[in-house]
Amino acid sequence: MKIKKIIFLGSKPIGYKCLEYLIVNSEILGIQVIGCLTSDEHRFGGIFSIKALASEHNIKIIGSLDELLLEEEIDIIISVQYHLIIKQKHIDKAKEIAVNLHMAPLPEYRGCNQFSFAIYQQAKEFGTTLHKMDSGIDSGDILFEKRFHIPDQCTVKRLYDLTYDASLTLFEEKIGNIIKGDYTPVSQKQLVESRGTQLIFRKDIEQLKAIELSQDTINKVRATSMSILGFEPPFGMDGDKKIYLIYEDFYNQLLNKE
Repeated sequence: MKIKKIIFLGSKPIGYKCLEYLIVNSEILGIQVIGCLTSDEHRFGGIFSIKALASEHNIKIIGSLDELLLEEEIDIIISVQYHLIIKQKHIDKAKEIAVNLHMAPLPEYRGCNQFSFAIYQQAKEFGTTLHKMDSGIDSGDILFEKRFHIPDQCTVKRLYDLTYDASLTLFEEKIGNIIKGDYTPVSQKQLVESRGTQLIFRKDIEQLKAIELSQDTINKVRATSMSILGFEPPFGMDGDKKIYLIYEDFYNQLLNKE
């Protein structure tokens, strides 16, 4: 049986865990990861360094997408939370398929910051998707998906954690099928009418975060903000939970302490 040559594109803890799965199970899957593109994010700590994992297993680190074009033999490209939009010329380097793990249901939530918008829009269902890559943004045919109910009063952190677990499970269960070519693509266009669709850009989250405050609320924040001296910040209530309001300078001080 021919060993299939894999190029892996990824970042973040989920990217690390998926690459680790490919490496550990390479013999069973009948693959060899021959190269890796990544942008290690230090906020997740060195334990999730994809570069370190690749180096440990003698996998070449590819410096850029254009360097990918110099590779002579690529059977499959696998992308997991890669930070750049991949052009068609890069996708075409894969002889068989280029596939992406998108941590959201499709076609409902294309793009980024999908967890926040699902909660804000009071969605009842969420999920994760393995889809074929094309020149659009998360618009390729769906290969496999896993969906689940969003719990009541769910926070963005909890939804992320639920999606992380579902994504890793989906990847481990179905990446072998994709490598073997055992899948039936479903066009997202067939699902738009029943599921809806939207494309969310990074700039959209800044607009979502900008909450309009009344002058009375602003005055209360100015009058009671002594967090720097250890006093509890001003707050609002969400049921029995407090939502704290802090000034930018105090927020920056918190970041600098980490």
